[in-house]
Amino acid sequence: MKKFLTTLSIIGAILMTNAQKFETKKITDKSGYTYETVQNDKTGVRIYTLKNGLKVYLAKNDDAPRIQTYIPVRTGSNNDPSDNTGLAHYLEHMMFKGTSNLGSSDWEKEKVLIAQISDLYEKHKAEKDPEKKKAIYKKIDEVSQEASKYAIANEYDKAISSLGATGTNAHTWLDETVYKNNIPNNELEKWLKVEKERFSELVLRLFHTELEAVYEEYNRAQDNDSRLVNYELMDALFPKHPNGQQTTIGKSEHLKNPSMVAIHKYFDEYYVPNNYAMVLVGDLDFDKTIKLVDEYFGTFKFKELPMKKMVSEEPMTKIVERTVKSPSAPRLQMAWRTDSYGTQEARLADLVANILTNSGESGLIDLNINQKQKALRALAYESAFKNYGAFSMVIVPKNNQTLDDAKKLLLEQIDLVKKGDFPDWLIPAIVNDMKIQRMKSYETADGLATQLY
Repeated sequence: MKKFLTTLSIIGAILMTNAQKFETKKITDKSGYTYETVQNDKTGVRIYTLKNGLKVYLAKNDDAPRIQTYIPVRTGSNNDPSDNTGLAHYLEHMMFKGTSNLGSSDWEKEKVLIAQISDLYEKHKAEKDPEKKKAIYKKIDEVSQEASKYAIANEYDKAISSLGATGTNAHTWLDETVYKNNIPNNELEKWLKVEKERFSELVLRLFHTELEAVYEEYNRAQDNDSRLVNYELMDALFPKHPNGQQTTIGKSEHLKNPSMVAIHKYFDEYYVPNNYAMVLVGDLDFDKTIKLVDEYFGTFKFKELPMKKMVSEEPMTKIVERTVKSPSAPRLQMAWRTDSYGTQEARLADLVANILTNSGESGLIDLNINQKQKALRALAYESAFKNYGAFSMVIVPKNNQTLDDAKKLLLEQIDLVKKGDFPDWLIPAIVNDMKIQRMKSYETADGLATQLY
């Protein structure tokens, strides 16, 4: 135990030694915009905060006459209503369907039909009789078909691609929803105009069709044993917290009984300027760029966010075991609940994961299991979330191995970490490699932009 504590103390000392203190300065540019910057920061990132609370991260990279853009919204599936899981994800899908000004051939006629569809979905959700639900769903299908006559498909995508944008996409996770584009730098203002339109109004156009696509995605997830294992793992680690109780894709019964009213409420509550940011990295002019961002996005109004009570988990006092049946090869995954992203414990957990698995070459699992072919493959990794985290170890046994035998192999590597039984050079090498990889990521516009959001 003394050896184990000494090892952790050494790790902590190395991390703290390398966590240099930096001075943050506030500077006002010639146009009166104040930004924060870190002294001697080689990336030259400027962080502006507009009057409505919108954070704007700007950095230069002149490798190409383009700008990598991200609009990260500080909300995800953990904020889904408990009776409408999957909502944040399919809202992300609907953000590509346009607005009253973008994507409709006759908005006055279309909006009446969309309102009817919304009312029908509320009736469908409330109805308990299966036959009556089928009848309502048939009506939803009929009205949706009529509304689709006024929808101009993919108009947002066409508007963005006409600017020369690439990499147009989005993703939803536990506590984030992120919208992405890479644009020519001379089309920045047009891009801002389109994005302002998109974030100003939610229109649930072609909702019926898109929801079917999301449900197909849900069905594919049920055939993905890696996802199913992860769902069980998170449920066991977080029996109270949304981390484990609300998957991003959502529950089947909720996807089959959606509420357009709830989606609009979610959008109105969380898609506000003080709850999202704009990250622009590329060949840009700081002064001109912040003026344009303020011109288009500074018009959105600040809004107080919903008050949410933090869900705290009880300490884990016993091992929880789950079994997932699958046609795939047997494998074992073990996990420990850890601390939130950015905490010292999360950093230590990440470092321990690297002591165990290090580029397939020098980690304890690499050397003692994989390279010696004691199992088909094994690894360790840390996943840190906004609240809590998960340290995981995975092993796929050989045909003649039992899962218990494979488990012993992993626990032996943990014992080596506890005893500090690994080369003295390994921790400094890991820390140095982390620095190198981080600095390399700063060399590209996308790499730096990803680090910023």
